[in-house]
Amino acid sequence: MYIRDIYEEKRKQNRPVISFEIFPPKKIFPLTQLLETIETLTKLKPDYISVTYGAGGATKDRTIEIASIIKNNFGIEPLAHLTCISSTKDQIQQITKELEKHSIQNILALRGDKPNDPNFVFPTPLHYEFASDLIEELNTRGDYSIGAAFYPEGHVESPSKEIDLQNVKYKVNQGVDFLISQMFFQNTYLTESIQNLHSLGVNVPFSAGIMPITNPKQISRIADMCGCSFPPEFSNLLDSSEKSPLELREAGIQYAVSQIRDLIEGGIEGIHIYTMNKPEIASKIRDSITDLL
Repeated sequence: MYIRDIYEEKRKQNRPVISFEIFPPKKIFPLTQLLETIETLTKLKPDYISVTYGAGGATKDRTIEIASIIKNNFGIEPLAHLTCISSTKDQIQQITKELEKHSIQNILALRGDKPNDPNFVFPTPLHYEFASDLIEELNTRGDYSIGAAFYPEGHVESPSKEIDLQNVKYKVNQGVDFLISQMFFQNTYLTESIQNLHSLGVNVPFSAGIMPITNPKQISRIADMCGCSFPPEFSNLLDSSEKSPLELREAGIQYAVSQIRDLIEGGIEGIHIYTMNKPEIASKIRDSITDLL
């Protein structure tokens, strides 16, 4: 099933799309634990599960394998991440063939981060400089439901929020069915971003990407990675819980729940939870919003 159709169906029902994100383990580790995670997540009845894709395609084989298992073994629609900054057209063609082989119809098209390996050799010139290049290519290769990302506070590499919004609009015009946000911790950033995109004529469904912060090590890493800021109430929550890992975990979950409840009540079309492969956290969040679903 195409994810664009899932959003349309839920829109008619006036209900939000609920989705989870997981990431593949490194190749040296077996899939056993992740399969247990997937089994637990599927019991929560998500509308789809996305599977990330390592920098430089480090886990691309496992992304496709796991997406296939989600679809064909568990009966949940997968959203396979696909990055392009380090890929050639031949490599993308091969990946799309593998996706088709496993009946995977939904792709989250991303530029991706540059590989950490200093010896990595990029195509010269780059075959795909931006996610919009990949989106355009995918729409010539098959009938996919394509999602893309947007940053509620603006992309860290963009000269301004206005330019970033125009870039998101351009991506959508290349053939995007839905948008998933990067994480954020103040809902006004998301709602203002969506309003601004609506004013530019972007009318695809939006899902809010929610990251439950459950341990201190995540905080600075996330802030550096995506440029998101922490509102005072969130910083105060972290400060009050810093001496107790359990308290921080619970406070992080409750903060995520409060974000989600506010967004659903405000009419958001989708909630996308970054699970960090911790199904027990996803379960607590899902149980806390049941009355809104």
